[in-house]
Amino acid sequence: MTESTESPQPFRWLPIRSLGPRHRSRIAAHLLQLSPDDRYLRFGYIASDEHIGRYVDQIDFDHDEVFGVFNHRLELVAMAHLAYLDSGKGRPSSAEFGVSVLPRGRGRGMGSRLFERACLHARNRGIDHLVVHALSENVAMLKIARQAGATLGRDGADATAILKLPPEDLGSHWSQLVETQAGEIDYGLKLQAARLDRLMRQMRDFMPGSRPAGE
Repeated sequence: MTESTESPQPFRWLPIRSLGPRHRSRIAAHLLQLSPDDRYLRFGYIASDEHIGRYVDQIDFDHDEVFGVFNHRLELVAMAHLAYLDSGKGRPSSAEFGVSVLPRGRGRGMGSRLFERACLHARNRGIDHLVVHALSENVAMLKIARQAGATLGRDGADATAILKLPPEDLGSHWSQLVETQAGEIDYGLKLQAARLDRLMRQMRDFMPGSRPAGE
Protein backbone atom coordinates (compact mmCIF):
# COMPACT_ATOMS: atom_id res chain seq x y z
CA MET A 1 0.00 0.00 0.00
CA THR A 2 1.33 3.42 -0.86
CA GLU A 3 -1.26 5.77 0.59
CA SER A 4 -0.62 8.62 3.01
CA THR A 5 -1.03 7.93 6.72
CA GLU A 6 -2.82 11.22 7.29
CA SER A 7 -6.43 11.11 8.41
CA PRO A 8 -8.82 10.78 5.45
CA GLN A 9 -11.28 13.50 4.57
CA PRO A 10 -14.94 13.07 5.60
CA PHE A 11 -16.52 10.23 3.64
CA ARG A 12 -17.72 10.95 0.16
CA TRP A 13 -18.72 8.56 -2.57
CA LEU A 14 -15.80 7.35 -4.65
CA PRO A 15 -16.39 6.00 -8.17
CA ILE A 16 -14.50 2.72 -8.53
CA ARG A 17 -14.37 0.91 -11.86
CA SER A 18 -13.54 -2.71 -12.63
CA LEU A 19 -10.54 -2.96 -14.96
CA GLY A 20 -9.92 -5.44 -17.76
CA PRO A 21 -7.23 -6.43 -20.28
CA ARG A 22 -7.76 -3.25 -22.31
CA HIS A 23 -6.56 -1.25 -19.30
CA ARG A 24 -3.09 -2.84 -19.11
CA SER A 25 -1.40 0.26 -20.51
CA ARG A 26 -3.14 2.51 -17.97
CA ILE A 27 -2.22 0.14 -15.13
CA ALA A 28 1.41 0.13 -16.26
CA ALA A 29 1.45 3.93 -16.53
CA HIS A 30 0.05 4.17 -13.00
CA LEU A 31 2.60 1.81 -11.44
CA LEU A 32 5.54 3.32 -13.33
CA GLN A 33 4.77 6.66 -11.68
CA LEU A 34 5.43 5.21 -8.22
CA SER A 35 8.67 6.31 -6.59
CA PRO A 36 11.27 3.72 -5.52
CA ASP A 37 10.00 3.95 -1.92
CA ASP A 38 6.40 3.45 -3.03
CA ARG A 39 7.37 0.50 -5.22
CA TYR A 40 9.12 -1.04 -2.23
CA LEU A 41 5.98 -0.75 -0.10
CA ARG A 42 3.70 -2.03 -2.87
CA PHE A 43 5.73 -5.03 -4.02
CA GLY A 44 8.04 -5.71 -1.07
CA TYR A 45 11.08 -4.80 -3.17
CA ILE A 46 12.10 -1.85 -5.35
CA ALA A 47 10.50 -3.10 -8.55
CA SER A 48 12.25 -1.98 -11.73
CA ASP A 49 10.31 -0.82 -14.78
CA GLU A 50 10.91 -4.28 -16.26
CA HIS A 51 9.49 -5.99 -13.17
CA ILE A 52 6.40 -3.80 -13.35
CA GLY A 53 5.98 -4.57 -17.05
CA ARG A 54 6.08 -8.31 -16.36
CA TYR A 55 3.67 -7.96 -13.45
CA VAL A 56 1.13 -6.09 -15.58
CA ASP A 57 1.47 -8.57 -18.45
CA GLN A 58 0.80 -11.48 -16.08
CA ILE A 59 -2.38 -10.13 -14.46
CA ASP A 60 -5.07 -12.76 -15.04
CA PHE A 61 -8.25 -10.75 -15.51
CA ASP A 62 -10.30 -13.93 -16.03
CA HIS A 63 -9.36 -15.18 -12.56
CA ASP A 64 -8.63 -12.10 -10.45
CA GLU A 65 -10.32 -8.75 -9.86
CA VAL A 66 -8.67 -5.40 -10.56
CA PHE A 67 -10.25 -2.09 -9.59
CA GLY A 68 -9.30 1.49 -10.33
CA VAL A 69 -10.11 5.11 -9.57
CA PHE A 70 -9.84 7.56 -12.49
CA ASN A 71 -9.61 11.33 -12.28
CA HIS A 72 -11.33 13.71 -14.70
CA ARG A 73 -8.42 13.32 -17.15
CA LEU A 74 -8.95 9.53 -17.15
CA GLU A 75 -5.64 9.01 -15.37
CA LEU A 76 -5.57 5.99 -13.08
CA VAL A 77 -4.74 7.52 -9.69
CA ALA A 78 -5.43 4.43 -7.57
CA MET A 79 -5.73 0.72 -8.24
CA ALA A 80 -6.18 -2.51 -6.33
CA HIS A 81 -5.48 -6.12 -7.30
CA LEU A 82 -7.51 -8.88 -5.67
CA ALA A 83 -5.79 -12.19 -6.46
CA TYR A 84 -7.77 -15.33 -5.67
CA LEU A 85 -5.57 -18.00 -4.11
CA ASP A 86 -5.82 -21.64 -5.18
CA SER A 87 -7.00 -23.78 -2.28
CA GLY A 88 -6.55 -27.07 -4.12
CA LYS A 89 -10.21 -27.88 -3.41
CA GLY A 90 -11.71 -26.81 -6.70
CA ARG A 91 -12.43 -23.20 -5.69
CA PRO A 92 -10.45 -20.46 -3.93
CA SER A 93 -11.22 -19.90 -0.25
CA SER A 94 -9.00 -16.84 0.22
CA ALA A 95 -7.77 -13.86 -1.77
CA GLU A 96 -4.77 -11.53 -1.49
CA PHE A 97 -5.17 -7.77 -1.67
CA GLY A 98 -2.66 -5.20 -2.94
CA VAL A 99 -3.18 -1.49 -3.59
CA SER A 100 -1.35 1.63 -4.74
CA VAL A 101 -2.33 5.31 -4.75
CA LEU A 102 -0.42 8.05 -6.54
CA PRO A 103 0.75 10.99 -4.36
CA ARG A 104 -1.81 13.41 -5.81
CA GLY A 105 -4.64 11.07 -4.79
CA ARG A 106 -3.60 10.42 -1.20
CA GLY A 107 -5.37 11.60 1.91
CA ARG A 108 -8.81 10.97 0.40
CA GLY A 109 -9.47 7.48 1.72
CA MET A 110 -9.01 5.79 -1.67
CA GLY A 111 -7.07 2.88 -0.19
CA SER A 112 -9.81 2.22 2.37
CA ARG A 113 -12.57 2.37 -0.24
CA LEU A 114 -10.72 0.02 -2.57
CA PHE A 115 -10.24 -2.39 0.33
CA GLU A 116 -13.97 -2.27 1.08
CA ARG A 117 -14.77 -2.90 -2.58
CA ALA A 118 -12.38 -5.87 -2.67
CA CYS A 119 -14.00 -7.34 0.45
CA LEU A 120 -17.43 -7.01 -1.15
CA HIS A 121 -16.37 -8.77 -4.35
CA ALA A 122 -14.57 -11.50 -2.43
CA ARG A 123 -17.67 -12.16 -0.27
CA ASN A 124 -19.82 -12.52 -3.35
CA ARG A 125 -17.47 -15.14 -4.76
CA GLY A 126 -17.73 -17.21 -1.61
CA ILE A 127 -14.29 -16.25 -0.31
CA ASP A 128 -13.79 -16.86 3.41
CA HIS A 129 -10.67 -14.79 4.12
CA LEU A 130 -8.90 -11.77 2.70
CA VAL A 131 -5.12 -11.76 3.12
CA VAL A 132 -2.75 -8.79 3.04
CA HIS A 133 1.00 -9.35 2.95
CA ALA A 134 2.84 -6.11 3.71
CA LEU A 135 6.08 -4.82 5.10
CA SER A 136 5.91 -3.91 8.77
CA GLU A 137 6.65 -0.27 7.91
CA ASN A 138 3.65 -0.11 5.58
CA VAL A 139 1.66 1.61 8.29
CA ALA A 140 -1.16 2.83 6.02
CA MET A 141 -2.07 -0.62 4.70
CA LEU A 142 -1.84 -2.32 8.07
CA LYS A 143 -4.01 0.40 9.61
CA ILE A 144 -6.72 -0.17 7.01
CA ALA A 145 -6.67 -3.92 7.61
CA ARG A 146 -6.67 -3.53 11.40
CA GLN A 147 -9.60 -1.10 11.34
CA ALA A 148 -11.55 -3.61 9.25
CA GLY A 149 -11.07 -6.20 11.98
CA ALA A 150 -8.18 -8.19 10.53
CA THR A 151 -5.84 -10.24 12.70
CA LEU A 152 -2.22 -9.13 12.32
CA GLY A 153 0.87 -11.28 12.60
CA ARG A 154 4.49 -10.22 12.17
CA ASP A 155 7.57 -12.11 11.05
CA GLY A 156 10.56 -9.78 11.09
CA ALA A 157 10.16 -7.17 8.38
CA ASP A 158 6.98 -8.76 7.05
CA ALA A 159 3.43 -8.57 8.35
CA THR A 160 0.35 -10.55 7.42
CA ALA A 161 -3.21 -9.41 8.02
CA ILE A 162 -6.04 -11.92 7.73
CA LEU A 163 -9.64 -10.73 7.62
CA LYS A 164 -12.50 -13.21 8.00
CA LEU A 165 -15.30 -12.23 5.64
CA PRO A 166 -19.01 -12.62 6.35
CA PRO A 167 -20.98 -14.84 3.97
CA GLU A 168 -22.58 -13.37 0.88
CA ASP A 169 -26.20 -12.30 1.02
CA LEU A 170 -28.76 -10.42 -1.04
CA GLY A 171 -27.53 -7.10 0.34
CA SER A 172 -23.91 -7.73 -0.64
CA HIS A 173 -24.88 -8.67 -4.18
CA TRP A 174 -27.12 -5.62 -4.49
CA SER A 175 -24.35 -3.34 -3.21
CA GLN A 176 -21.89 -4.77 -5.72
CA LEU A 177 -24.35 -4.28 -8.57
CA VAL A 178 -25.04 -0.65 -7.61
CA GLU A 179 -21.36 0.21 -7.18
CA THR A 180 -20.40 -1.46 -10.45
CA GLN A 181 -23.06 0.40 -12.42
CA ALA A 182 -22.22 3.71 -10.74
CA GLY A 183 -18.53 3.27 -11.58
CA GLU A 184 -19.35 2.55 -15.22
CA ILE A 185 -21.61 5.59 -15.48
CA ASP A 186 -18.98 7.85 -13.90
CA TYR A 187 -16.30 6.60 -16.28
CA GLY A 188 -18.60 7.09 -19.26
CA LEU A 189 -19.31 10.68 -18.26
CA LYS A 190 -15.60 11.43 -17.82
CA LEU A 191 -14.88 9.84 -21.20
CA GLN A 192 -17.51 11.99 -22.92
CA ALA A 193 -16.19 15.11 -21.17
CA ALA A 194 -12.64 14.32 -22.31
CA ARG A 195 -13.81 13.84 -25.91
CA LEU A 196 -15.76 17.10 -25.82
CA ASP A 197 -12.75 18.95 -24.39
CA ARG A 198 -10.53 17.53 -27.15
CA LEU A 199 -13.07 18.55 -29.81
CA MET A 200 -13.30 22.09 -28.42
CA ARG A 201 -9.52 22.46 -28.43
CA GLN A 202 -9.37 21.27 -32.04
CA MET A 203 -12.05 23.76 -33.04
CA ARG A 204 -10.16 26.61 -31.34
CA ASP A 205 -7.03 25.68 -33.27
CA PHE A 206 -8.88 26.17 -36.56
CA MET A 207 -10.68 29.38 -35.62
CA PRO A 208 -9.46 32.62 -37.27
CA GLY A 209 -7.09 34.53 -35.05
CA SER A 210 -6.27 31.49 -32.93
CA ARG A 211 -2.78 31.15 -34.37
CA PRO A 212 0.11 33.48 -33.51
CA ALA A 213 0.80 36.22 -36.06
CA GLY A 214 3.32 35.29 -38.72
CA GLU A 215 2.29 31.64 -39.01
